[in-house]
Amino acid sequence: MELPDKTQFSDHTDTIVAISTPPGFGGIGIVRVSGQGTQQIALTLLGSVPRNRTAKFCRFRDGQQEVIDEGVALFFKAPQSYTGEDILELHGHGGPMVMDLLMERILSLGARTALPGEFTERAFLNGKVDLAQAEAVADLIESRTKAAAQAALRSLSGQFSSELFELDSQLSEIRAFVEADIDFADEGLNLLEPGVIKARLIGIVRTLDELLSRGRPGSFLVSGAIAVLVGPPNVGKSSILNAFSGEDRAIVNARPGTTRDLVEVDINLNGMPLRLVDTAGYRVSPGPIEAEGIQRANKAIANADLVLAVSDDAITETYDLGMLQNIEKPIFRLINKCDLTGRPCGEILGRAKSNRSFAISATQNQGLEDLKEAIRGFFGQTGGVEAPLAARRRHLDAIRRAKGHLMSARTDLAQAPIELLAEELRLAQNALGEITGRGSTEELLGEIFSRFCIGK
Repeated sequence: MELPDKTQFSDHTDTIVAISTPPGFGGIGIVRVSGQGTQQIALTLLGSVPRNRTAKFCRFRDGQQEVIDEGVALFFKAPQSYTGEDILELHGHGGPMVMDLLMERILSLGARTALPGEFTERAFLNGKVDLAQAEAVADLIESRTKAAAQAALRSLSGQFSSELFELDSQLSEIRAFVEADIDFADEGLNLLEPGVIKARLIGIVRTLDELLSRGRPGSFLVSGAIAVLVGPPNVGKSSILNAFSGEDRAIVNARPGTTRDLVEVDINLNGMPLRLVDTAGYRVSPGPIEAEGIQRANKAIANADLVLAVSDDAITETYDLGMLQNIEKPIFRLINKCDLTGRPCGEILGRAKSNRSFAISATQNQGLEDLKEAIRGFFGQTGGVEAPLAARRRHLDAIRRAKGHLMSARTDLAQAPIELLAEELRLAQNALGEITGRGSTEELLGEIFSRFCIGK
């Protein structure tokens, strides 16, 4: 695996330490140490260095040889460790004071506090994981549903990366032929077979399309999707949010305009994490307070992946269309309160009936299951797609850029100088390399690892 030159990063020769368990009180607390000074710290703190990969009961002592705590010590000798460096883990009692005393002692022995994600960053720099696998560590920790955890585990195991490395290998082979043709052009040798190159490019593009089809639903599993409820006052947006969340998170009142602030709730939509946002009702002539609520609603819409436009049977089509015409996001139309019409919900849709229009009753729980499944289907969570990848949105962007360069390369193969073909192939390979970390900038790596929790 080709990795970035370590010289572009800050000094990683020092020894780092962090508490790896969540803050607060617990039965067990874990302090993790990694770096060149780990063995000396173990010798001073424990009296000896534990055998490699063997749990040992120890007493953890301070500078006066008083016992701070007692528990289990684990030593992992480089390079067979998570970071590729010597690692010491101390499993003690999980009280904040005990953890703080252990940290103070280890810091006094020459370690420094680890930055967020620094243990995983060192694993990346030492070739233990690639960048996609490193990100999967954070995705697994932060997963909110079983499906999200399973997708993250697949990426952590290297499934996503292995597919990318195979594409990288194919592109390297094609580039070798193209560059050789350029190098030997003066000798009249014709090393390039356009038909073969074109067929291989088509195959790679097809694979990229498959990765996109699996990565899009996976990206929503990783980061969650955002759906925003919009519509006129008093059409039941808050009731819909409460019905989805299973509890009263928003105030429901017969007086129009009750909701003025955004109300957000994170829910598990049958395995998919979804953030549902309730917004202020749209009025033609709102008052100053309501106008502020509508302004916040517009910001929420700008960040949404899906807009749920709510009306009831009493709202005219003109009003409804006027509200929606400026929204440039995918829209599901919900006609709420169908239980009050005296007609079957299916009849209410009339000519508006489509796969993105739904008649529901939030208070009577009518039509909600169909709506939920439609939302899951919109985000690709139907089970009909091959096991989704825990792809982040930056991964999908890189794949799309790589595909674009390869499409241009196919055109250049027939119409442009061969040097342009070589450049498009190089750019495509670089785009895919951004996902696994080959050629990634220090700024990108810093941004990624800074989002990790401390101790990982």
